Amino acid sequence: MKSFRRLFKYLRPFYKPLTFANICMLLAVLFNLLSLLAFLPFVDFLFNTAKVESKEPTSIFDIKNIIINKFGSILLKYDKTEVLMYLCLIIFVTFALKNLFTYFQSYFMSTVEQGILRDLRSDLYNKYLKLPLSFFTEERKGNLISRIINDVQITKDSLIAVINSIFRDPPQIISYVVILFLFNWKMTLIIFLIAPITSFILSKIGDSLKRSSTKSQEKVSDITSILDETIGGIRIVKAFDMEEYESERFRKENQNYFQILTRLERKRSLGSPISEQIGVIVIVVILFIVGRDIIVDKSDMTPGSFIAYLAIFSQLLPSLKLAGQVSNSIKEGSAASDRIFKLLDTDVKISDAPNAVVLKSFEENIVFRNISFKYEKSETILDNISLTINKGEIIAIVGPSGAGKSTLADLIPRFYDVTSGSILIDGIDIKEINTGSLRKQMGIVTQETLLFNDTIRNNIAYGESNLPIEKIIEAAKAANAHNFISNFENGYESFIGDRGVKLSGGERQRLSIARALLKNPPILILDEATSSLDTESELLVQEAIERLMQGRTSIVIAHRLSTIKNADKIIVIEKGKLVQQGKHSDLLAMGGIYEKLYNIQFLRSENNS
Repeated sequence: MKSFRRLFKYLRPFYKPLTFANICMLLAVLFNLLSLLAFLPFVDFLFNTAKVESKEPTSIFDIKNIIINKFGSILLKYDKTEVLMYLCLIIFVTFALKNLFTYFQSYFMSTVEQGILRDLRSDLYNKYLKLPLSFFTEERKGNLISRIINDVQITKDSLIAVINSIFRDPPQIISYVVILFLFNWKMTLIIFLIAPITSFILSKIGDSLKRSSTKSQEKVSDITSILDETIGGIRIVKAFDMEEYESERFRKENQNYFQILTRLERKRSLGSPISEQIGVIVIVVILFIVGRDIIVDKSDMTPGSFIAYLAIFSQLLPSLKLAGQVSNSIKEGSAASDRIFKLLDTDVKISDAPNAVVLKSFEENIVFRNISFKYEKSETILDNISLTINKGEIIAIVGPSGAGKSTLADLIPRFYDVTSGSILIDGIDIKEINTGSLRKQMGIVTQETLLFNDTIRNNIAYGESNLPIEKIIEAAKAANAHNFISNFENGYESFIGDRGVKLSGGERQRLSIARALLKNPPILILDEATSSLDTESELLVQEAIERLMQGRTSIVIAHRLSTIKNADKIIVIEKGKLVQQGKHSDLLAMGGIYEKLYNIQFLRSENNS
């Protein structure tokens, strides 16, 4: 419930349409009540004129006889045909006004509903962007997508149900109950003794609903994850002939979701018929007791007041029923909002210091000072590494798989924070530098190239929509990408599909390099950028990379040692420790792990040839 109450802050920007909507709601309730009360004098006048003339109100609270006498004295001036005409006119006008204000209530509430949905999704999406990479390594994408689509929708629906109920049901219930008590307080008192029974039953259903709702939201996250994994890896699925396996995996999850959702819908459906059936029992009691008294002429209720009483009570039932449904809706919304606010409250471990320095340029060096790093639930990845990278140097990082090479590079743009030690750029600890300005000094090209389902132009000029096409073409030429781009029918305006699926690996990599060239960063990080390419593509990409590295401080991670022979310094990482550093020839003369890696790659290939 605590998380659900937090949702009300999302109403603040919409106080104007919310106010208008609720004024319209109150007016709709008022005209609905007037339309029901209008029946009383007309029925008595049309079918029992004598009673209309003889009944006198006993007090100001004797509302039924006040209505009969006041309106009756007016209606006696007309014949019954004219009264019937006025009856129809009043009913038409009151219901027309009720429906008009009901529409305007929905008109204004649509802004509130969609605004809450928009703001919740924006807050969640922005939170995703702020969370560190370590968060995404432990969360399934399907879960995150489900929260921003399904959980937000459920939460919004629940909140709006509560808002509507607050301004619709209490005024309607209170006004109807007051009128019912004024008509016949004894009968009304008896009726409302049944209300606690209804509340107890609906409360038990609501508790069960919350549990089922939580399970259903978790299960739809699993389904979304399977969809994301299967569609994203459809090439592998087909290559391994695993369509039937994936179909069965989805079928099981879908069946589980079906069973949970079926139980949820059955429980949700219980509330309305139970409360309605209790209402019907009450109406039957009223019909029997009051109807019997009217027949034997022992009741002080006229036929008109009896009909009005029944009509008002019948209109009260939907409000009571909706109030019960709102209780259940809150339980469902609480489950969804708990999941949303758990994410929104997730600690953003990498954030700017209060007086963070804006790094305008890179002038001197990058210094790793006794840094160590580990993930929250892992052993030490990097252990007490000290290293200096001077401006303009090409530094290569090599070592066996899993040694920590990529992790070391990821610490420079502060994708992760070091566990101990510090990293300094131009003498400033990167924790004291504005993260945005830090990353603007860097260009990153990785083995897993990230491209968007957009045009080639927009992928190269990522985030810079107003760049002239000439600059984009210049970057593409430098990256050896212009020729293959020109072969597309629409050239730079061609769409490349999800994650660049319409391009080869080498073409995707060259677009990534063009994007980095266009950014023109002083620091370049290349993470195994050519390791998965064929020989021809590798030559084109390597040529583009050499252009990209000119005049820049470059950190190159490579399995293929042929690409880093000319590096100013080669750093050898093994089991998280810096075990060797120096030039290629010096490291070969030194022996050790570098020589071993070199022999594996080159001497064996020479023997095979």
